Amino acid sequence: MIEFDRVSKRYDSGRDALRELSLFVEPEELVFLTGHSGAGKSTLLKLIMIMERQTRGRVIVNGKDLQSIKGGGIAKHRQDIGVVFQDHQLLYDRSVYDNVALPLLISGFEHRDIGRRVRAALDKVGLLDKEKSNPEALSGGEQQRVGIARAVASRPKILLADEPTGNLDPALSAEIMALFRAFSRAGVTVLIATHDLALISRMQHRILTLKDGALVTGGGRE
Repeated sequence: MIEFDRVSKRYDSGRDALRELSLFVEPEELVFLTGHSGAGKSTLLKLIMIMERQTRGRVIVNGKDLQSIKGGGIAKHRQDIGVVFQDHQLLYDRSVYDNVALPLLISGFEHRDIGRRVRAALDKVGLLDKEKSNPEALSGGEQQRVGIARAVASRPKILLADEPTGNLDPALSAEIMALFRAFSRAGVTVLIATHDLALISRMQHRILTLKDGALVTGGGRE
């Protein structure tokens, strides 16, 4: 569950990235977040991750007011959230397996558990046979699927994706979106920020539209 209650974010420069934003994402729901460049999409995702703090209002994730989470609690909060980036951010000096395993190692998972989680995640995205490959040898769509496997290996409650199909052709974009839909059906709350209006219109899920930091459609829980 993700809830924003009259949230505003003003940067030190004086720019208002978000203005009186209220929205609600149900548990296990798949929702799209769209809007022009600079509308506030990335800021919204950063607030959920506690990479930024709001200036006013409340952000509630998984029943917790994020303003109350400090210090070591931030890392624990992030363990429940998987993040998929547009540019994959893979390490080309490591294998596919090692790329997916790295966040689990950092989080202190036991090695035996890491192996099970990594291979289960790679299997879900159809890349179990590529675990020993170097990511550089994979196609763009396969690299994005490695990024998704890395994001879900910890079995997060929430999956955030920032322009996950921005560098992919329509056919590959549809494959990636089908994966996100499958994770939602398996019980993960999925929030996808994207400019691809044609793609999301075909998906028939709720759309949150931002304009100049304000929500103009789709807030939920009317």
